[in-house]
Amino acid sequence: MRSEHWNRRDLQRALLITGIVAGGLTFDQLVEFWGQTLTNLGIWAAFLYWLRGARPYDRLALAVCVLYATLGEIFLSLVWELYEYRLANVPLFVPPGHALLFMLGRILAEKARDWIVWFVPLATAPFVFLLAITGLGTLDALLFALFLLCLLSGRASKLYSVMFVLALAMEIYGTWLGNWAWDIDVPWLGLTTINPPLAAGAFYCMLDLLVVATAARARPTGPGIDSLAISPSR
Repeated sequence: MRSEHWNRRDLQRALLITGIVAGGLTFDQLVEFWGQTLTNLGIWAAFLYWLRGARPYDRLALAVCVLYATLGEIFLSLVWELYEYRLANVPLFVPPGHALLFMLGRILAEKARDWIVWFVPLATAPFVFLLAITGLGTLDALLFALFLLCLLSGRASKLYSVMFVLALAMEIYGTWLGNWAWDIDVPWLGLTTINPPLAAGAFYCMLDLLVVATAARARPTGPGIDSLAISPSR
């Protein structure tokens, strides 16, 4: 698949989403009392704005994404305790933030070269191997395997590779700010990880698979989608 050229609309949307996500995380951390409340309102407002302007099927996909992201955050953070947010909760801005990040990933995937599909796993594999043999990040081997399974599934491989990198960038920024932190000792499995895991993007790939599989049931006829295709009219 050939990559698309950048146009002004996509560039503006990509920069805006990046600013909203990065700015929200910064505001949540640096403004002690009202930071998280205002971040919640801002990210939800941005999400609902794009949701309102999206095509009907994309609107369903976005809503399903927020639903699964909410359930996933509750399980991974509050039940499994893989990581913990700074206030020991799941901030309300996180689920719609996942949807915004996928919107950004979709835009970037449409512009990315085809070689990113093989370059990302090949560049990541040596570091995953090093983390595994040193015992610093044995969870990364499991997550990396999930990432490879997503790539081999044939569904939106370019999007998965883009999201893998994009998620790592957000994880590094969020943990650096102190919005959340990963437990180096993984509960239940007896594995270890670094903060953040190198292969944390695998969770985003699995979210995408769940969204596509669930949303596809609502449209059993007509052309399907291979990914979370978000094309707001605005």
